[in-house]
Amino acid sequence: MANYFTDNQDIQYYLNDLRLRRIIELREKGYIENKVYPFAPENFEDALDNCHRVLTLIGEISAETIAPAACDVDREGCRLENNEVSYARGTQETLKRFAQAELMGLTLPRKYGGLNFPLTVYMMAIELVSRADASFMTLFGLQEIAETIREFASPALKNKYLPKMASGEYTGAMVLTEPEAGSDLQAVSLKATYNQKEECWFLNGVKHFISNGCGDVLLVLARSEENTPGGRGLSLFLYEKDENLLVRRIEDKLGIHGSPTCELQFKNCRATLIGQRKRGLSRYVMPLMNGARLAIGAQSIGIAQEAYNQSLQYAKQRKQFGKAIIEFPPILEMLTTMKVQIEAARSLLYETSILVDIQHVLSHKEIKDKETTSELKEVKRFANLLAPMIKYYASEMCNRITYDAIQIFGGAGYMRDYDVERLYRDARITTIYEGTSQLQVIGAVGGITSGLFFKMLENKLRKSYPESFNPLIKKIRECENLLKKAVSYVKAQNDPTYTEYHARGLVDMATEILMAVLLLEHSRKSDRKFNLTERFVTDTFHRVQMLAGKTTCGDENLINKYRPLLD
Repeated sequence: MANYFTDNQDIQYYLNDLRLRRIIELREKGYIENKVYPFAPENFEDALDNCHRVLTLIGEISAETIAPAACDVDREGCRLENNEVSYARGTQETLKRFAQAELMGLTLPRKYGGLNFPLTVYMMAIELVSRADASFMTLFGLQEIAETIREFASPALKNKYLPKMASGEYTGAMVLTEPEAGSDLQAVSLKATYNQKEECWFLNGVKHFISNGCGDVLLVLARSEENTPGGRGLSLFLYEKDENLLVRRIEDKLGIHGSPTCELQFKNCRATLIGQRKRGLSRYVMPLMNGARLAIGAQSIGIAQEAYNQSLQYAKQRKQFGKAIIEFPPILEMLTTMKVQIEAARSLLYETSILVDIQHVLSHKEIKDKETTSELKEVKRFANLLAPMIKYYASEMCNRITYDAIQIFGGAGYMRDYDVERLYRDARITTIYEGTSQLQVIGAVGGITSGLFFKMLENKLRKSYPESFNPLIKKIRECENLLKKAVSYVKAQNDPTYTEYHARGLVDMATEILMAVLLLEHSRKSDRKFNLTERFVTDTFHRVQMLAGKTTCGDENLINKYRPLLD
């Protein structure tokens, strides 16, 4: 029986990260819930076994149920009739299966019907379902909405909505208004007005491009302060769908057809304020973004993994000139690069998710001494640096790999007879939604130029490694020095435009150097991983040399020279 978890040794490796023990034990608070909930763990080994069993189940459902239906879901898509959105038949069956298996509340506390799993385990689940069908991830991957309600809503709202979301009875959606009203193409700003007579808020406006906008529970970021510009005028609201919300259309889009992307019109929709006014963006939505970035990173890796697997299988079977095409060096090179980049991205995904998990458990620790407070501050800064990095690298990597997958299949890959055509279309959105690659670069570059990245890198490199690792460490140190010189050069220009122009190169260098170190850490327990790391470090070394040279080429007028080319 096929299983997307048990057939992937690399993802299983990260379930044994030693830091998970601390995370799980802080979440379980001494494993006291075992007396109240029969399936709650008695100890760490029991908790880890629960995670393994659930991921095995999700891996089985992904391989045996979701993947076989993915092609039909892609072709059938979603329908809008009489203001009601219907999912494709395969999606409906999968949602039922996940609800029956109680898998729709992985990270929620048990008192709401959840499993109380760490975010890291949830990311593994997202990777598995995305490998089967990326469109289902945008439904399953919206559990962060429930987490936001759990974190910031009133006890009454938690008790009302979280059990229904954990059981799968309710699905959710996130509706975000930009800090300033966008163009007609992007959005019409959503406004929230308070009715003193009814003591209630009402939402009005239009919002485009809402994933699963047909959800039962919507978290809406809307402008509540008419005379307060920017993000300070935004507040967060919870809205349960009723007849006042009009789904004006389902977008006709390139990929992830099983996920409805809706245009919504709010007409006096009664909503409830979450937390405090004017803090919707800064206090409640920004923390949600790290989870969203991680989810797209996991989705991207899942898509890339399936594209690689299918390409490898095809290359072994397809023969040209009397031999399998995998025997041709150009094809072997493409497949090797796929494998190396996927495992590099996975190392960064689970490093980031571990940090976000540590941040979560430390922030909820009942007693915070000086040491805990200091660690929490540092972990938060590291997590905020890595979250845009993983979203950026994994989504760009995913697009490269699905592109090469079609190339390996040749003309057959361009046809709908093979899944790589669908994977290629599904991959394209990953560099766009939840913040484009360009925005992720902007989000990450500050941590590099400030020196935060180098502090994190030094924490990793000061660890003890076998003597045989020294040649690789030497190359990584050379890359680090090149990046430092590039950062110093950019800062010396004292020109924001120049910094922005070279930001992508700086982020590329930093991301690949960090992944090289992460792979090196994991190589201590695996000869296979060491060989893979050797390849990645060599590629990174040459790429950093090129990018550093471009950044420090000494031509401060480079940008102005390129502008006339666009005329």
